[in-house]
Amino acid sequence: MGKSSWSLTLALCGGYFLVLLDVTVVNVALPSIGAGLHASSSGLAWVVDAYTVPLAALLLATGAVGDRLGHRLVVLSGFIGFFVASVMCAVAWAVPVLVAGRALQGVSAALMLPGTLALLTLSAPSDRARARVVGLWAAVGGCALPAGPFIGGLLVQSAGWRAVFWLNVPVIVLALPPVLRSRSDRPAADGRVDWLGAGALVVALGALVTGIIERQPLIFLVAVAGAVALGVVERRADRPLLAVPSSARRPLAAACAVAGVMNFCVLGSLFLLTQLFQDVHRLSPLQAGLLLLPGMLPLPLLGAPSGRLVHRIGAWHTSALGLVVAAAGFAGIAISAGRPVYPVLLVGLAVWGAGLGILTPAIVTAAMRTVPDTPGIASGASNTARQTGGALGVAVFGAIAGSAAGTAFARHASWLLGFGALAFAVAAAFSAAYAREQLPAQHRSPA
Repeated sequence: MGKSSWSLTLALCGGYFLVLLDVTVVNVALPSIGAGLHASSSGLAWVVDAYTVPLAALLLATGAVGDRLGHRLVVLSGFIGFFVASVMCAVAWAVPVLVAGRALQGVSAALMLPGTLALLTLSAPSDRARARVVGLWAAVGGCALPAGPFIGGLLVQSAGWRAVFWLNVPVIVLALPPVLRSRSDRPAADGRVDWLGAGALVVALGALVTGIIERQPLIFLVAVAGAVALGVVERRADRPLLAVPSSARRPLAAACAVAGVMNFCVLGSLFLLTQLFQDVHRLSPLQAGLLLLPGMLPLPLLGAPSGRLVHRIGAWHTSALGLVVAAAGFAGIAISAGRPVYPVLLVGLAVWGAGLGILTPAIVTAAMRTVPDTPGIASGASNTARQTGGALGVAVFGAIAGSAAGTAFARHASWLLGFGALAFAVAAAFSAAYAREQLPAQHRSPA
């Protein structure tokens, strides 16, 4: 691989790293943002969800936009938008400005995420090189989530919460030239984008999250209307956002449901834990980030062992195992986080992270196997389910726990972490049952 190819690979992997990093890096900064901008608990929830809602709602559409206009143009637009949004967040003088910047970041991230992988595969000169760069892309993504709390804590403690957003600026400046020089794109002249479906999905998800965070029941009617409109539009569309064969709908829905539950509990818990550690237990941002490391490090480390386990016992059995382990970790965190009992908390976080490290590759594999001939559809559905679950988890956990300054916050946080353990246990039972249901079909087919 030549120097220009490596520079493009590093640039695209850097963009992917920023997209995933910004899902978690802001969590450790939330108490400092709340103090600096006088943000309420709902305002802090919006700082997180203003990013994840557009990212979740637009992922399916932006992949089609890249196919139609060319992924290079779409990725460049995402990079430039992310640059502008990061500067906007870094200089924000009020919560609405910060939330608007985060929303633009989310839109830009949705433009970047599908296109980075597409450009990498198109630029690879051979199948061997393609496998190598895709492996590098996946490894970079695996490092982003565990890096978020630590990098966030380090930056907040040393330079303040605004440094979390300034971090993105030099990375994008370095990444832009190789993407500008790239000539490996092949846009499809006959591609079409289901804009009506994408708009309905944005309205439905945005209204649902707004109704939860702001506790406005009437807004749920808008969410219902958006969901109904989405169903009508998708049934009539020539090229719907998610064109899934009828035989694959049920298994893909099952995999997406488990993936959504996973992110619902995980991101909702991270939202509470970072505030609990700093606002209630008075840890510094760096101490809070370091405390979360045992829960984040197993994610990239267990990817390969989980893959081997999937090969031996199947994706659904592996998912059930990961869910059981993570549920035990959730229980340990719930018991010890409110007091806190640090030895039990650290063990709980490590077990929790190990379960997630086993679960994440397995449930993604389960989704990808439902439509092997069109992996982009399965990947888009799985990513959308995970980001949607994460956005709803932050909204629900934040609304129930209330303000970190409240006397009941620690108790409510412990209850919600216990709910996470229960939800993972139920999902484990569902996965095990689904695995048993699939066994007869697997025995009938040599594949």
